[in-house]
Amino acid sequence: MFIGRKYELNELETLYHSDTFQMPVIYGRRRVGKSTIIREFTKDKKCIFYTAIESGSQRNLELFSAAIYQSLMPEMEGLPPFTKYEDAFAFINRAAKKERLILVIDEYPYLAKSEKSISSLLQKHIDEYFKDSKLFLILCGSSMSFMEHQVLGYQSPLYGRRTAQFFIRPFDYLTSAQFIPNYCEEDKAIVYGITGGIPKYLELFDEKKNLRENIIALFLKENGYLFEEPANLLKQELRDASRYNSVIEAIAAGATKVSEIAGKAGLDVSAASHCLESLIELGIVSKESAVTEENNKKKTYYSISDAMFRFWYRYIPGGMDVILSKNGEYLYDEVIAETISDYMGIVFEQMCRQYLLRVNKENMLPLKILNVGRWWGNNPDKKREEEIDIVAYNMLKKQALFGECKFRNELLGTEVFDSLQEKAALLKAFSEKTFCLFSKSGFTESLKQKASKSVWLVSLKDMYVIED
Repeated sequence: MFIGRKYELNELETLYHSDTFQMPVIYGRRRVGKSTIIREFTKDKKCIFYTAIESGSQRNLELFSAAIYQSLMPEMEGLPPFTKYEDAFAFINRAAKKERLILVIDEYPYLAKSEKSISSLLQKHIDEYFKDSKLFLILCGSSMSFMEHQVLGYQSPLYGRRTAQFFIRPFDYLTSAQFIPNYCEEDKAIVYGITGGIPKYLELFDEKKNLRENIIALFLKENGYLFEEPANLLKQELRDASRYNSVIEAIAAGATKVSEIAGKAGLDVSAASHCLESLIELGIVSKESAVTEENNKKKTYYSISDAMFRFWYRYIPGGMDVILSKNGEYLYDEVIAETISDYMGIVFEQMCRQYLLRVNKENMLPLKILNVGRWWGNNPDKKREEEIDIVAYNMLKKQALFGECKFRNELLGTEVFDSLQEKAALLKAFSEKTFCLFSKSGFTESLKQKASKSVWLVSLKDMYVIED
C-alpha cells in the first residue's frame, strides 16, 4: 500500500502534463522513499527507469542500455549496448520527440562517480536537444551533499537546468501512524520516536507483534535489520566513519557545544566542526538556536536530529554485551521500558510542533503563526536558566503561543500552566499571548476549570484525531 506523498505526486503530475521538457531533481536521505515515490508516479506512464550502481562506467552503460531497450524496444532481444552515453542520449531524444517520455536516473551520484563527464554530457544534450523535446528527466540521489553541490549547486554543469526540486523529508507523526493503524496512540508515538518517520523503518514494524516484540526483533538482536543500521549508513556516506561515530557518541553523551563535542570525541575543534557540518548535511545532526534569537551564537547547540540514530546511540552501545549474549529482552524490560517516556520528551515536542503547524494550516488556531521552535534564556529574577518547549509566533502582529509538552503517565496540572505563564513573561516582545498544554495522559480537573479561551489543552489522543 502506498502511503502519503500526495503533495509530491500532485506537483510531479502538474509538471508532467505541461508536455514540455522538465528536469525535476529528487533527493533525500537513504530509506526515505524517493524511489517509491518515483515508481508510484511512473507506474502508468512510458518510462525508462535506470538505477546506477557502484561500478565502472562500462557496466553502468550496459545497464543503462538495457533499461532503454526494455522500455522502448521490449520486443527486441540481444541488442548490443550503446558504445557511449552520447549515443544513448541521442536515442532517447529521438523517442522523446514523438511522445511524452520519462527518463529516471536513480542513484545519480553513482553514475557521476563512474563517468566523470556525465553531468557535462547531460548539460550539452539538454541545451541542444532535450529542451525542445517531450522528455521528462528525473535525477534522483541519496547523497545529499552531492545532489546539493554537484547537481543543484552553482559549480555544477547542470546548474540552472532543473525545473523543480524535491527534498524528500521523513513522514510526520500522523502519516507514520498509517503504517501501524491498530496500535494505540502511545505506541504509535513511540514508533515514530524511534523511526523518525523513515518509511523503510516503518514498514519493518509487524502489526502482528506488539511494540516490545518489534523493538527487540529490529534493534536488540544481532540479525535485526536496525542493529547495525547507523554504522552501515555512515560507511555508505562518509570516508572515515569512525570519526563521525565519535562525534555522534559525544552528542549522545550530552555534549552540545563544539568545544564539548571535540573534547569528548578526542578531536580538535576544527575537525569536530567539519564532522558536524557533514552530519548536518546528512540530516543526522542539527544545530538549533533559541527561537526569536537565531543570530545569538551563544544560544545554539547541537543535537542528534535523526530519531533512529538518537534511539540507537542512547540504548544500543551500553547494552551491547547483553544483546550479544542473546538477551535483548532483558535490555528492553530493564532499561528501555523504564526510560522510554524520558526519551520521548524531545520527540513529543517535535510532534506538538507538527500538530500546531497542521492546525495552523487548517485555520484552527486563535493566531496565525509564522515561526515555531524552542526558547531558552536567563531568568534575571530567579537567576536561573529557563526553557519553553514551544514558542509559535507572528512577530509582525506581536502574537505568540507558548506551549509545554509532557509525555508522562500522570495528569498535567495547574502548576505546569502557572510555570509556563511565568516563563512566557520573560519574552516581552509579544503583546498578545496564548497558551497551549500538551499531555500524553490528559489533564487534572483543576486545570480544566482554570482553562479559558487563551489556554488550549491537547491530549495525545487529540493529536491523532483528523478533522473532516
